[in-house]
Amino acid sequence: MIGKIGTGKSFRGCLNYLFEGRLQQTKAMQLHEMEKKQAEVIAYNQCFGDKRQLVRDFIEVSKLNSNVSKPVFHLAISFAHGDAGKLNPQDKVDMAEKLAKEFMFHNNQYVVIEHSDRQHQHLHIVANRIGYDGKTATDSNSYKRMAEYCRKMELEYKLTKVLSPNKFLRPEQRVSQEKRVDQRKEALKNHLLQAIKQCKDLPALKKYMEKQGYAVELGRGIAFIDKQQVRFKGSQVGYALMDIEKKLKQEQLLKQQQIQQQRLQEQKQQQELTKEQEQKLNYSKGISI
Repeated sequence: MIGKIGTGKSFRGCLNYLFEGRLQQTKAMQLHEMEKKQAEVIAYNQCFGDKRQLVRDFIEVSKLNSNVSKPVFHLAISFAHGDAGKLNPQDKVDMAEKLAKEFMFHNNQYVVIEHSDRQHQHLHIVANRIGYDGKTATDSNSYKRMAEYCRKMELEYKLTKVLSPNKFLRPEQRVSQEKRVDQRKEALKNHLLQAIKQCKDLPALKKYMEKQGYAVELGRGIAFIDKQQVRFKGSQVGYALMDIEKKLKQEQLLKQQQIQQQRLQEQKQQQELTKEQEQKLNYSKGISI
């Protein structure tokens, strides 16, 4: 499993994203984005209500310590594709509670949201760093603490093990970051190359890449998120959205040309066969005469 953590200024912005997804260009596209997210609250702590009520309550409590400019804790836990079905709803709630204790906001307001918009399970926890006593949950060493938490949960729930970031590993355990990135980029490029060859349009390509385990973000550009939650823009691997659309058209044109050439070849062969049959027929008639 992979964990991510960040702090922010806006509870409204964070919860809007988790419930509604990325901002789309049209209302219809936004509704589709929301349906795709399938956001479901599976646990509340020291708070309750819909998105609007949560935002209001979080903001009210954060005012107890106006010196903190970033009162939002946003934590995400992503599980490997092969771990699908291993965790029941209570397991997920328990894991969120353990994460809250790890970061010392277990007595604060927080909400646990599950998304079903990808082929693997993942959770989001939005927490108020400010407690009812006005004290602030620290974000010190947050990345290291998150990595350690993930390794503990993998052992406890028998989940797929993932390497922690290099800086949290012993020297003999470390893998070249450049090698990690290059391998992921190369895998993505190979999958995109096959997708372009096999797919007739962008929706078909998106569906193909999702079957390969990638989450696909489509908007003004295109981005891919692999099973390890590493995100690459298409342009980072030489396949920007415009390039993909262009290559798809070229591939379709090439296929049409090949089909036309094949048909012409078949027609030519048929004509030659017909001519040969006619010659044989004329020859046979000449003999008869």
